[in-house]
Amino acid sequence: MRGGPSVLGIVLAGGEGKRLLPLTADRAKPAVTFGGTYRLVDFVLSNLVNADILRICVLTQYKSHSLDRHVTTTWRMSSLLGNYVTPVPAQQRLGPRWYLGSADAILQSLNLVHDEQPDYIAVFGADHVYRMDPRQMLQQHIESGAGVTVAGIRVPRADASSFGIITPAGDGTRVDRFLEKPADPPGIPGSPHQVFASMGNYVFTTKTLIDALQQDSEMPDSVHDMGGSILPMLTERGVAQLYDFDGNHVPGETPHEHGYWRDVGTLDAYYEAHLDLLSDKPAFNLDNRRWPIYTHPGQLPPAKFCAGGIAGQSIVSPGCVIRGQVTRSVLSPGVTVEEGAVVQGSVLHDNVRIGRGAVVRGAVLDKNVDVPPGATIGVNPERDAELYTVSKGGVIALGKGRQVLG
Repeated sequence: MRGGPSVLGIVLAGGEGKRLLPLTADRAKPAVTFGGTYRLVDFVLSNLVNADILRICVLTQYKSHSLDRHVTTTWRMSSLLGNYVTPVPAQQRLGPRWYLGSADAILQSLNLVHDEQPDYIAVFGADHVYRMDPRQMLQQHIESGAGVTVAGIRVPRADASSFGIITPAGDGTRVDRFLEKPADPPGIPGSPHQVFASMGNYVFTTKTLIDALQQDSEMPDSVHDMGGSILPMLTERGVAQLYDFDGNHVPGETPHEHGYWRDVGTLDAYYEAHLDLLSDKPAFNLDNRRWPIYTHPGQLPPAKFCAGGIAGQSIVSPGCVIRGQVTRSVLSPGVTVEEGAVVQGSVLHDNVRIGRGAVVRGAVLDKNVDVPPGATIGVNPERDAELYTVSKGGVIALGKGRQVLG
């Protein structure tokens, strides 16, 4: 931020994403395709870059090749101005061990902080779908004098066990307690059926973060996690502040998409977030040119509709060839739907091929899946359950290159 405080962005992108299998069988969760042409990591990186946080380290670990390649080929910043987005793999800098948790990942990467010597550090997660202007959160952090500011979003109290929960003090901003996935947390004053869930986004004053990481590293019983260790520690010290995401206003957003944030950690959540893109006034609009989501566009021709092919209420990416019928679906680049084929309510990743007369309903097909002519997915639930991964909500998922029986 030229002329302002120095901010280093650290993106935590090392998670396995087991709940998103089979899409994470061959890649890190932040590298999973979303919305046709994007990767999940593109959303956090776009938010940081749009906010002029232009020096960003992406900490990786599990199955990171696809993620590393995407970051290095897509996110090329101006070296003339000293800006960069760079993947940083686990390097065992503090001994022969991999990362023990998200806090340990930053501890093992403190050389990056020492090199940059920033005033503040924005530590953001890599696998959520949302728009946010981090400058507004940073400004509140600076004005409050807090050691850490954590972004919170209001969610139903019944969903608290899925999140880290922030309990604000009487002033509404200081964090009184930070509870990791509690079963029965107190509601928000004045809104008892809601709680503040942590979005996994933090702004730290640099010294506060370094001191907390070093102290945590000396605790043998710690889980060395940002939400499970560092935030409770700083909350006890009284230096943690809440940032209410509802107060964040992104340029170009419409009222009905304000405050949109989705944790797409399960197949059902991933599928439902895609459906959020498809209405005439979508809950999350990819086409906001004042706050764009960046990615690598690829070198493909425009989508082609021929032989009577049609698509309705769908996203169709470049390189697609549609000869059949597509409705309420998201198609990534290079998808082919042959004559007589029907695709309904599905998410098809790169280079999926739907053969002549095949039917695909309510499915997520990873890249290079070839559905042979006349085959069906989403028509016979008992058969699908025997052959494929089926989520609790009934979403059928096939992994990368999975063979489909006719």
